[in-house]
Amino acid sequence: MDSDGEIARAARLMPIAAIGEKLGIPADALIPYGHTKAKLTAGFLKQLEGRPDGTLVLVTAMNPTPAGEGKTTTTVGLGDALTRLGKKAVIALREPSLGPCFGQKGGATGGGYSQVLPMDEINLHFTGDFHAITAAHNLLAAMVDNHIHWGNALGIDPRRVRWRRALDVNDRQLRGIITGLGGSANGAPIETGFDITVASEVMAILCLAEDLADLKARLARIIVAETRERKPVTAGDIKADGAMAVLLKDAILPNLVQTIENTPAIVHLGPFANIAHGCNSVVATRAALKLGDIVVTEAGFGADLGAQKFFDIKCRLSGLKPKAAVLVATIRSMKMNGGVAKADLGKEDVAALTRGAVNVKRHIENLRGYGLPVLVALNHFTSDTAAELETVKRIVAEMGAQAHVCRHWAEGGKGAEDLARALIATLAKNKADFRVLYDDNLPLLAKIDATARRIYRAESVAASQKIIAQLKRWEDDGFGRLPVCIAKTQYSFSTDPTRLGAPEGHVLDVREVRLSAGAGFVVAICGDLMTMPGLPRAPAAEIMSVDVDGNIHGLS
Repeated sequence: MDSDGEIARAARLMPIAAIGEKLGIPADALIPYGHTKAKLTAGFLKQLEGRPDGTLVLVTAMNPTPAGEGKTTTTVGLGDALTRLGKKAVIALREPSLGPCFGQKGGATGGGYSQVLPMDEINLHFTGDFHAITAAHNLLAAMVDNHIHWGNALGIDPRRVRWRRALDVNDRQLRGIITGLGGSANGAPIETGFDITVASEVMAILCLAEDLADLKARLARIIVAETRERKPVTAGDIKADGAMAVLLKDAILPNLVQTIENTPAIVHLGPFANIAHGCNSVVATRAALKLGDIVVTEAGFGADLGAQKFFDIKCRLSGLKPKAAVLVATIRSMKMNGGVAKADLGKEDVAALTRGAVNVKRHIENLRGYGLPVLVALNHFTSDTAAELETVKRIVAEMGAQAHVCRHWAEGGKGAEDLARALIATLAKNKADFRVLYDDNLPLLAKIDATARRIYRAESVAASQKIIAQLKRWEDDGFGRLPVCIAKTQYSFSTDPTRLGAPEGHVLDVREVRLSAGAGFVVAICGDLMTMPGLPRAPAAEIMSVDVDGNIHGLS
């Protein structure tokens, strides 16, 4: 089988204007970035506002494992399958981060014959959106330090500067640093560090902003530091919000690309799903809904993180109402959840599969709790046996759902047509009754508790009196109606990444809370979570290269 890169290079791409024509986008509403990608103009986005919406479908997944699940691949395959069946489908995805591309996870453009293209450009610099976010984030950091250097009129306590630097590369050496060394001409020494760009609040703000005016208002609300009296200091106080918006004025515009089968795809932004809400932008999703009959989008990591935050943060704040959820699962991952080592996943093991299927069952229960019909996409691997396939179908059927075997990685859209037909039939029944998990008026700690108990099946939430007092102060300051964003490991329902399956009765240990006043949510950091990942022992970057013809190899 050819590699993802070879398949991508062999694809016959249409000019981006022709992809726009499929959606009724005139050529002058596109800002081309080469021949095969473009941004939608702000004027055209404004013209779309009066159009009716299409139907929104979320693709999510079981908890990720090293065995692989294929959520993005399934999103692309389902979009292509819907197009093959005569539907005007639009795919809405997040942009990949350079950190995982050169680290361990790889790119985020799908795989096999279900990819969005141009794969290498989307995975690398694309249209510069992430670079603009990095620049805006670090401009704010520089202006905070500069304010302190030139007299500190706002009375910032250098020990309470909250705004770190950002870089879209995994670099553990930068997690904690001291800046301003070398004498007074270089500023005051301040303990700080770097987060990866996708963990920046600027990324979350861009993804939730309604338009440029809303973006500027949100940037101004970013809390960057505190005074000695614990009074918050914002980006607006520093007078950095205007210049940041200048850097981000193009990044807020969604990007149009295509799949191997020339289905239109809007690929735009995307924060991490553990530290933030893990979805593409509201602007992109809304544009897709105005342009297509069915919009297939995805959320990061497993449903306990990505889907929960898609519903309780993105949909809550934007008013989006999905009509169905597709849960991606693999027999390999279920066997791994059932205790099978990665090296033994190729062997038939119905008993382990049955044990590990509890992870899928838990996610189905949770998704239904949001009032949505759920379909299971069983992403097929060649090692899957007939007995294993029938076991999964039976287990899912016992829950009143259906598992559809999908072969889109090898066959493209054709391999996901059964899933697409089932989705069309489900949407026709119109039985969705979408609702969020908790009420806006609940106290912040109660929102954390509701998520922990109902989604993670935790027995309780552990938080220090200092954290409880901080949440109460934010409520007193008018932030009590914000949703909460639980930052935890993606590998387990618990905060322990080794507890696979469907653990319950555990304790959600909240070790820190952060107010993302610009994005509009409160982050509860639980367990051992890093906002700047490190490279693995053998990073993917080691096998990457480019040949004399400019073709990139080793990127997947």
